[in-house]
Amino acid sequence: MAWSAPTAQPDGLATSSPVPTTGRETTTVSTPTQDQPLWRPNPARAAATSLVAFQAWAAEHHGAPAAPLAPAADDQQAAQRYADLHAWSTADLDRFWTAVTQWFDVRFTEVPEAVLADPAMPGARWFPGARLNYAEHALRAAEDPANADRPAILHLDETTEQPAVLTWSELRRQVGSLAAALRARGIGPGDRVGAYLPNVPQAAVALLATAAVGAIWTSCAPDFGARSVLDRLQQIEPAVLFAIDGYHYGGKDHDRTEVVAELRRELPSLHTVVHVPLLGAPAPDGALQWDDLVADDVAPVFEPVPFDHPLWVLYSSGTTGLPKAIVQSQGGILLEHLKQAGLHLDLGPQDRFLWYTSTGWMMWNFLLAGLLVGATIVTYDGSPGHPDTGALWSVAARTRATVLGTSAAYVIASRKAELHPGRDLDLSAVRCIGTTGSPLPPDGFRWIYEEVKQDVWLASVSGGTDVCSCFVGGVPTLPVYLGEIQAPCLGAAVESWDVQGHPHTDTVGELVVTKPIPSMPTGFWNDPEGTRYHDSYFDTYPGIWRHGDWITVTSRGTVVIHGRSDSTLNRQGVRMGSADIYEVVERLPEIAESLVIGLEEPDGGYWMPLFVVLAPGAELDQDVIGRIRTSLRTELSPRHVPDEVIAVRGLPHTLTGKRIEVPVKRILSGTPLEQAVNPGSVDNLDHLRFFEQLRVDRQA
Repeated sequence: MAWSAPTAQPDGLATSSPVPTTGRETTTVSTPTQDQPLWRPNPARAAATSLVAFQAWAAEHHGAPAAPLAPAADDQQAAQRYADLHAWSTADLDRFWTAVTQWFDVRFTEVPEAVLADPAMPGARWFPGARLNYAEHALRAAEDPANADRPAILHLDETTEQPAVLTWSELRRQVGSLAAALRARGIGPGDRVGAYLPNVPQAAVALLATAAVGAIWTSCAPDFGARSVLDRLQQIEPAVLFAIDGYHYGGKDHDRTEVVAELRRELPSLHTVVHVPLLGAPAPDGALQWDDLVADDVAPVFEPVPFDHPLWVLYSSGTTGLPKAIVQSQGGILLEHLKQAGLHLDLGPQDRFLWYTSTGWMMWNFLLAGLLVGATIVTYDGSPGHPDTGALWSVAARTRATVLGTSAAYVIASRKAELHPGRDLDLSAVRCIGTTGSPLPPDGFRWIYEEVKQDVWLASVSGGTDVCSCFVGGVPTLPVYLGEIQAPCLGAAVESWDVQGHPHTDTVGELVVTKPIPSMPTGFWNDPEGTRYHDSYFDTYPGIWRHGDWITVTSRGTVVIHGRSDSTLNRQGVRMGSADIYEVVERLPEIAESLVIGLEEPDGGYWMPLFVVLAPGAELDQDVIGRIRTSLRTELSPRHVPDEVIAVRGLPHTLTGKRIEVPVKRILSGTPLEQAVNPGSVDNLDHLRFFEQLRVDRQA
């Protein structure tokens, strides 16, 4: 399917309301209708983006469309020009990815024999014969003496007011020292290095040192319990473990010494443990001290590895079995992250890049992409909601972040807490707000423009751990429409398919990717025949990546994500994504969170309950239930009004905070809890046990 440009939209704005633009001033912004953009890029700013410069250069050297992306006469022209560039990027993968390597000056120590030697999925072969090193590119800014004292990493936690600074020269020195220490202990290409660390600068240093020696990185956040960590690390048998003594979160210290002791007992492959004393505890017996390993003044040595050599292992949520150990390559991640950070987020040396994340989520790996383009990255170790819901906005203000990334859930929590970050804080440096993790509902879009900043580029994105990047996301030359992601990303052949496997627009369908992307997994760990990898993405449409999301590709080229297709609500033949339900229900002030399940019953019936977590002080009375039903009937679909509304104390989530739907459906269908879900993948098993008891009560 050719991605089409938008139809012409008339200029004009609807009602107006006062909206703060910075922490110092208030102005008036018009609230646009659904057919009008919430935001348009300033023409001069759009023309100065790296994406525009790349397109002009690629037109001259690689046959990209010649018409400049910006300035454009109107929204339709801007979208058509990007659509043409996107079509070129997916039609001619060889030329597009060659252009990316040349534009970003990728350093091949051995030149590739081809670009895409085999386009078949799964198993696409990228840049055979090439050798390079990811860490070398992440530290290139440090080679310029002018950057020596410029911040590479700014770090804050809950106990600090001003950020600590790790300069580019110091980052390079620490990586060099640690890489030499790893080599001295026999760590080299193919060895696995594990980390049980929070989002602190030490984690970034350890990853880069691991990549520098050609070893394979993997990390788990310290809020993971021992069983969850072992479910992951036992699969890959690490030789080295970087581990903390504990961490500070939500105003409390959390000791992790016993967990680390259990990890050491249950991972016989370990021969080196590095102690990172965030809480000041002494190193356990036999562990090395972090400070000792990064003390030397040693220039890093970068091991040239094949393009497809593993860089790291990421993990799926693992709710229905052991987490999938997803292997991604040094070269594939390097190219994809250069494209995504440098072109789609327009990041460069002038930026400070903050994305709230943990080391157990792929967004932490993506945060480090800022280093690839010379940006300063901001690491934050703590709760985004402590001491109050506005904590993350405060971190952005204190670090002068220019690109702030967060989750849709945090945006909605900020709205419900009636925060006014644009009024109360100086967010004048923020030019872009990114959101991901779940679909950002229209109310989240409105709130950002009403309460954060009028002139801010909202780059809602969607992708996955599976590719450690985005399929669809931000484009700095395009307008932002209410509830819609701006466009498919360059090089990503994204389409929406119907049940027969035909592409369509303006209709909900399966998100598919019809051509390979360099950061797609090289495979899963311990899956030598590729069976599990194939079955995860390619069993529905042979040779086509099916991601498992419901999406709509609109006729104006934007994209709407409706939620996971494997938890689809199919009532009376009408399919609905659960995210659409949540967007309506959670707009009500009484509802803190919700979960909906569609259950096919043995007698042919269909039971669709809605479970709600109430806001503090709220009660689930007939008035609230009536407003839920009315809202869904009038704003969404009469067929998708729930059969019952049931209050629960809490909902189960994965360890990265995503609400769990499929295991709940399995439990309510009669599957025992232990078979329906991997207990180590869930944040609170008691919340799942509620559904087990509900099934018993319904059968009684």
